[in-house]
Amino acid sequence: MGTIPPAADEVGLMGAALEEARRAAAEGEIPVGAILVDASGRVLGAGRNSRMLDRDPTSHAEVNAIREAAAERGERVLDGCTLVVTLEPCVMCAGAILAARVPRVVFGAWDEKAGAAGSVYDLLRDGRLPHPVPEVVGGVRAEECATLLEEFFRARR
Repeated sequence: MGTIPPAADEVGLMGAALEEARRAAAEGEIPVGAILVDASGRVLGAGRNSRMLDRDPTSHAEVNAIREAAAERGERVLDGCTLVVTLEPCVMCAGAILAARVPRVVFGAWDEKAGAAGSVYDLLRDGRLPHPVPEVVGGVRAEECATLLEEFFRARR
């Protein structure tokens, strides 16, 4: 598949997602952050990993942002929205993205161990699933996103 360039505002939104990731790290969580915006760029949801804090294995940044955006909109379908996340979504998060019908996903660092948006799996663009296929943009501010994760894990060793 060809590479889709990020829009300028998505590069900026990655900064907001990185702030969420830093908050997660400060809370002892794996530093992943997500921002979900509508077509006008208005933030509908922000999320960060909170699995330890919430004692909930599904409290990934993407799921938390989707939950907040769905509540803000009062709808389960998030058409016309973009999800910006610091790490390539995992299988669970890819399923949540598809279920919410998010049409555009922008992520930073690739996850060579568990990524489901092109590295290990490509669930988001798997046309066999009964969901609309979202546009996927990977590698936005990838080095910055990856460095945050690397520093977090280095400090824990």
